[in-house]
Amino acid sequence: MFTTVLMIEKGLAPADVELVTTLHGDEPVSFVVLMQPRGDQDRLLRAVDDVALGHLEEAARENEVPEGEQAHQPAELALAASVDQLRTAGAEAVGEIVQKHPLDVLTSVVERTHADEVIVLTAPHFVEEFFHRDWTSRARHKVGVPVLKLFAQQDDEE
Repeated sequence: MFTTVLMIEKGLAPADVELVTTLHGDEPVSFVVLMQPRGDQDRLLRAVDDVALGHLEEAARENEVPEGEQAHQPAELALAASVDQLRTAGAEAVGEIVQKHPLDVLTSVVERTHADEVIVLTAPHFVEEFFHRDWTSRARHKVGVPVLKLFAQQDDEE
């Protein structure tokens, strides 16, 4: 069985589930899904990313998105739904919320599960990527397994 640690920022869209569950053909896959609720992140950086992607309405709504403690419950619900979708697609899956130190948690999960790879499924973060401060760039220097970055699908509802 192929073990993948899947880092996500929001619940998986059906297209995301299809993508990650078919990457390795017919080989059985087990996922450990890590989700970090929005915390003390810079709203300005997210707004710049939204503008760069042409999502002007989303940039204007940045203050409306829950963060910190208020983001924990929506993250738990999105994580549970994502794990259920992966299982429905035929994969084994478990998940956990990452409260603090996501790269340390990622490293320990990779070691504990003997993961074969890490997939970071994220929206584009142009500013962080430019300075190599995004999760993928930082994870590549810590975890000791291949790290693949994929862009999450945008939900029409967002």
